[in-house]
Amino acid sequence: MFKINTIIKDAFDIINDKENLKLAADIIKNGGTVAFPTETVYGLGANALDVNAVSKIFKAKGRPQDNPLIVHVDSFDMIYSLVEDFCENAKKLAQKFWPGPLTIILKRSKLVPSEVSAGLDTVAIRMPSNEIARKLISLSKTPIAAPSANLSGSPSPTTSEHVISDLNGRVDMILNSYSSTVGLESTVISLAGEKPRLLRPGFVTLDELKDILGEVEVDKAVFSSISNDAVVNAPGMKYKHYAPKATVKIVKSSFEDFILYVNNKNEEGTAALVFNGEGQRLSVPFVEYGKQNDSQNQAAHLFDALRQLDKINAKIVYARCPSDEGIGLAVTNRLFKAAGFEVIEL
Repeated sequence: MFKINTIIKDAFDIINDKENLKLAADIIKNGGTVAFPTETVYGLGANALDVNAVSKIFKAKGRPQDNPLIVHVDSFDMIYSLVEDFCENAKKLAQKFWPGPLTIILKRSKLVPSEVSAGLDTVAIRMPSNEIARKLISLSKTPIAAPSANLSGSPSPTTSEHVISDLNGRVDMILNSYSSTVGLESTVISLAGEKPRLLRPGFVTLDELKDILGEVEVDKAVFSSISNDAVVNAPGMKYKHYAPKATVKIVKSSFEDFILYVNNKNEEGTAALVFNGEGQRLSVPFVEYGKQNDSQNQAAHLFDALRQLDKINAKIVYARCPSDEGIGLAVTNRLFKAAGFEVIEL
């Protein structure tokens, strides 16, 4: 199906790699697709105002058409033509958290193709803090629609190696750059309804949003699975996401009970996903995904750890349950979605 000769070029610095960035921008301008780094995860970008270009994102990823995309901008001036009203709450959030890992959903203008927003009357907008991402948008002279640069459903990519593994031969260009610093997709909040609603947790925490907005509702998709027939306003709210090939099961228990439970398993391909330093007490293969009491550290390593499970040929994975406080809510959300919200309580 795909026979694209993917160009892979370095983009570690906006000065030294400016020619590569200009080439990437030309590809965007001409309706092509470019995978590029952001502080959250790598994104797969195309001109957000070009329907044909946007369609290439869905095809390359194997992404369902009813899963909205996030539109990335490099300045506040670029926003006003994309939305009906850049309201006061949006301005407050933007002043506090942009550039950064926060996506704001507002009523879209007629300039934004409905395909970007899965037919909805809203648009999700983010201003990334990664300078490569912002320079690419600036050189392209257009907002860039970009979901994560991975095959749909698999763990999101935090390194260019992840992107190459998934999308080489499926996209026009991949920019090889540093690992993502945040490691999880952006927080998504909708301001398009009567009350602010958290649709996807991320590095910007629920408490931080409440400090700016006061009351913030939390969508049920954050804590549980929803029907694949449901209409959603943000990416990552339905379908199985972030998953390795193995079946993942979350284990809520003390570490001692977890060890006893997992070490007694004799299924072929059994593995464990644990916190740093815990694997030495296991009798099954394991991958560690961060420090137990450091949610930010877990966020930075979770997706790579999920990909490592495939490398050790895991078939069924028992995962330690993280805290859901602060950034931990985002880690918990991604891990639970990878497990299809299957939880074992001991």
